[in-house]
Amino acid sequence: MSSHPGFGAHTDPTFKSQPRRTGEVVRRVAVYLRPYWGLSLATIACAVLSLACALLYPKLTRVIIDDVVARQRQDLLAPAALGLIGAFFLREVFNSLRIRVNNRLEQNVIFDMRRDVYARLQRLPVAWFDPRASGDLMTRVIEDVNNVERLLIDGVEQGAVAVLSIGGALTFMFLYSPSLAVLALLPMPLLAAGALYYTTTAHRRYRRQREAASAMNALLMDNLQGIRQIKAFGRERQEDQRFAARADDLRQGTLVVMRAWAWYGPAMQFVGALGIALVLWFGGAQAIAGQLEVGELVAFMLYAGMFFYEPIGRLHMLNQMLQSARAAAARVFDILDAPEEARARAGQGVPGGTALPSDWRARGEVVYDRVGFSYGTGKVALADINLEVRPGQMAALVGPTGAGKSTLVNLLPAFYELTSGRILIDGHDIRHWPLDTLRAQIAVVSQEPFLFNGTLRDNILYGRINACQDALLDAARAANCHDFISRLPDGYDSRVGERGVKLSVGEKQRVSIARALLKDAPILILDEATASVDTQTERLIQEALEHLMTGRTSFVIAHRLSTIVRADLILVLRHGTIVERGSHEELLATGGLYARLARIQNTTTIEEGFERLGDLPPVTA
Repeated sequence: MSSHPGFGAHTDPTFKSQPRRTGEVVRRVAVYLRPYWGLSLATIACAVLSLACALLYPKLTRVIIDDVVARQRQDLLAPAALGLIGAFFLREVFNSLRIRVNNRLEQNVIFDMRRDVYARLQRLPVAWFDPRASGDLMTRVIEDVNNVERLLIDGVEQGAVAVLSIGGALTFMFLYSPSLAVLALLPMPLLAAGALYYTTTAHRRYRRQREAASAMNALLMDNLQGIRQIKAFGRERQEDQRFAARADDLRQGTLVVMRAWAWYGPAMQFVGALGIALVLWFGGAQAIAGQLEVGELVAFMLYAGMFFYEPIGRLHMLNQMLQSARAAAARVFDILDAPEEARARAGQGVPGGTALPSDWRARGEVVYDRVGFSYGTGKVALADINLEVRPGQMAALVGPTGAGKSTLVNLLPAFYELTSGRILIDGHDIRHWPLDTLRAQIAVVSQEPFLFNGTLRDNILYGRINACQDALLDAARAANCHDFISRLPDGYDSRVGERGVKLSVGEKQRVSIARALLKDAPILILDEATASVDTQTERLIQEALEHLMTGRTSFVIAHRLSTIVRADLILVLRHGTIVERGSHEELLATGGLYARLARIQNTTTIEEGFERLGDLPPVTA
């Protein structure tokens, strides 16, 4: 996954989320309400009952003014006041229930949506992650899901209440004075025009804001993970400037949104206030002329202000929420709509493919038959690869940086789908297998071992979750990590820190070997597993690797020739093709490239040796 978005990660066009239509956003998000229709109805019911109690307030106010105060009816004052208190009490009771039900509905929906997004991330191919920054994806899973959920929960509830408020208010307003009700509706065209203009121009502003937030989060995550490198190279000031630039992008994007709202919100409020002023002007004249009682005018004003123009203002706020949710939804849907990894789900293979039992174990025969592979850029990474490795054999891959060694082994567990040819395990085309069956046959130990931020026990058991304690200890001993783990204060329950930061490189590598041993897969991939360690640590790792490779078909990307002299098959790669193959002795006897590399390898790594030997003409597509 790309790191340091400032170094070009966001130049990839896949970072630009495609805008989505409002109807599509609402329709797709509404799907998450279906399992909770009872809670949804309960939320709206409580909101409606609360609104009904609130609508009694202007009516009871009219009664107190016109029937009690104006007519000096002392006997009606207490019942009217108690009725008003009861209406307020019931309104808040239903509000309390609404908040509790709404919170439960909200958290259930967030949970479901976030799980769906994360589950889809787990099923996406490795190539999908290559151009994307981790911080950007975290922003989508955490912040963007929350913004989408606000549209779903708050939008539905508040929108429904606002519409009902407007309908209820209009009903009472026409009952009190049809002429004033028509007058109150005069500002509506202006309100509608303003909302339409804001809606059609807002999505670009909110998209810019969301992308700026993702860029800042991506840089922050990168810098926190690379804090030791930042300090080692004294780049604190430069990174501070880079973060300031990202934060300024977010600030500017947010200010653009706020500036638009700064004129839109007050403008709509002013138009609404004009309606109130017109109603008060002409209603006051009617009251003076005796055509309308004072209490009716007050009640009309309360309905117009509290239940007509205020809900319209709430709808404008919901419009702002909708535009923010549209921008967030586009980024969430980019994940949910991304094509899944081929055969991603358990039990899904190519139709007509090989049916294998769940406990099937491969013998370990691997054949590459005219395999070719190109990345999305069109660059040829591998061309016409043919090789056969029998069960239990060790195949070593050597070549300069960029020769295609890692690509070749990454095709075996289907991290990438090959462009041409086929790969067979025990005579079966791997494209005919479900991925869980295929990857159960393969263990990988990489050059940069990854440990999760948990205990040593958890990290080793990741190879086989249900392994017993004896199996765990046997794997740790075989990987030469039991001794150093036993010396730790908490032993196997010691926490390793983020990415295993509390352990040395050699210790992390031996833990990753123990994890692979515990998996007990018949095929093994070792990607420069002894690189970047001292001689003593390399010896311990090499001993652990010998235990690991025993009885397994192994593919080894070598860092030094000394680690592969006993390989059954050595493949020399250049520019995506195999230029030499054979055992160590056979390749020395031919006097070719490998033999020349062997003569200078005592003082260099394989990559350095190839640099000294020069280059060969590249392969053309």
